[in-house]
Amino acid sequence: MAHKLFGTDGIRGVANTFPITAEFAFRLGQVLSTLICTNSKRVAIAKDTRVSSYMLESALIAGFTSMGTDVVKMRVVPTPLITSRIADLDVDMGVMITASHNPYSDNGIKLIDRYGDKFSDVLTSKVEELLVSDHKFIPSPEAVGKVYKDKTSVPAYIENVLSVAPSSDALSGLRLVIDCANGAFSKIMPPIFKNLGAGIITLANTPDGYNINKDCGSQHTENLSRIVVQSHAHLGIAVDGDGDRIIVVDNEGHRIDGDQIIAFLASYLKKHNKLKNNAVVATIWSNLGLEKYLHSLGLDFYRTPVGERYVIEKMRETGASLGGEESGHMVLSDYAKTGDALIAALVVCLGLVEDGRKTAEIFPVFNKCPCLITNIRFDNADAVARAFEDEEVKAVIAVAQEQIAPQGSVIVRKSGTEPVIKVRVEGEIESFVRALSQKIVSTIEDRRK
Repeated sequence: MAHKLFGTDGIRGVANTFPITAEFAFRLGQVLSTLICTNSKRVAIAKDTRVSSYMLESALIAGFTSMGTDVVKMRVVPTPLITSRIADLDVDMGVMITASHNPYSDNGIKLIDRYGDKFSDVLTSKVEELLVSDHKFIPSPEAVGKVYKDKTSVPAYIENVLSVAPSSDALSGLRLVIDCANGAFSKIMPPIFKNLGAGIITLANTPDGYNINKDCGSQHTENLSRIVVQSHAHLGIAVDGDGDRIIVVDNEGHRIDGDQIIAFLASYLKKHNKLKNNAVVATIWSNLGLEKYLHSLGLDFYRTPVGERYVIEKMRETGASLGGEESGHMVLSDYAKTGDALIAALVVCLGLVEDGRKTAEIFPVFNKCPCLITNIRFDNADAVARAFEDEEVKAVIAVAQEQIAPQGSVIVRKSGTEPVIKVRVEGEIESFVRALSQKIVSTIEDRRK
C-alpha cells in the first residue's frame, strides 16, 4: 500500500490543517492503541518546543486513554532521547511530536516501536489502513487509561552522554558556540559541554513556542558562523528542533558538509578501534568522494535509500557502528539508537581536541567530486506527483542516467517532508554534470507552469 499520510519520517504538515489536527491526533491515538498497545497497554509521548505540540500531545493522550492505554508523558525532550530510553519505560511504543527542522507553523508525528526504532513500512501501512477506514471505535467505560510523568529519562540520558567522554575535563581548552535552534536540546546540550570543561557561547536556547528553527539551528547557520569568528571559537555546532541533526562550522565560519563529518568520525573511530566491522553506511545522496576516501582507509562502504531508518537497517545488517546522511543525521550505534546530534557533536569535539589543529586545517577531510543538487518547489504534493510521473521527465532522467554511468549518478526523488523534487547529478567532469543537471531541472520546472 502506498502511504498517503506517512512520509519518510512520519506524518508532517501545517498545524491545524489536516492531518496535523487535534481530531486526527485523537483518532491516531485510538488506532495505535488498538493495533500496537496490546501488551503493556502503555505508550510514551514526547514533543519538541513548538506551540502546536501541546495541542497534539493533548489530543493523542485523549485518544490513547479513551481506549484504555496508559500514557507516559515525557514532555519536551529530543528525538534521540526517546529512542534511546523507550526500551526502559515498559511501553508498547513511543510517539514523538515534531516537525524537526521545519518552522514553528508546521508539526509532525513520528512513530517509534518499543525498541526505539521507527515503524517499518509494513507496520505503517497497517496503521494508515485503519486510520482512513470507516471503522468506529467504541471506548469502554470500564477501561480508561491514566497519565504518568516520566522523571527518570533525562537524567539517565545525560549520564549516558557524559560516559562517552574519557574524563570529566575531556573538552578542557575547547571554545565552541552552540546553537540549540530554540528546540528540544535547549536545556540539555549547553550544560553537558560546560561540565566537560569546554568554554561555550550558547545561541537560540530560549524557546517560546514560536521561535523554533527561526533564523537559527541547522537550517540557518549564518549567525552561528558570525559569532564563531567574532569570538575566536574553535568551532560552532548547530542542531535542529528535535535534535537528531547536526551541522558544524569551522573556526573561519565555513559550514562543513555532512559527508565530511562522516569521514572525520570514521577516521577517528577507526584510530581508536571503535569502528565495528570496518564499515560505514551512508545514503545514495552522499558524495562519491566520501566513498573513495573511506576505501582509501581500507573501510567497506554501503549505500542506502535516503532516510535515517534505511541507514540504521543497513548498519544492523552489516554490523557497522557508524552511519549517516549528508544532511546531518549521524548514527553512532555504540552510544545511541538513532541519529543523535549531541552524541555526534561530542565525538567530533573529542576528535578535534585530540588532533590539536584548527578546524579549518582539518576540513575538508577529502576532495568532493563535482555534484549539483537542485530543489524544485511546487505548490502542493499533487503537483509534485504529476511532474514526477510525467513521461517526458522520466525519459530525460533515464537518458541522463545512461550517459553518466558508470563514472557518476543521477538521482531524482520526491522530498518526504515538503512539496519538493530534488535533483542530484554527480560525476567526475563538472561541465558534464552541469549540462545534465540543467536539462533535467528545466524539464521538471516546465511542469510547474
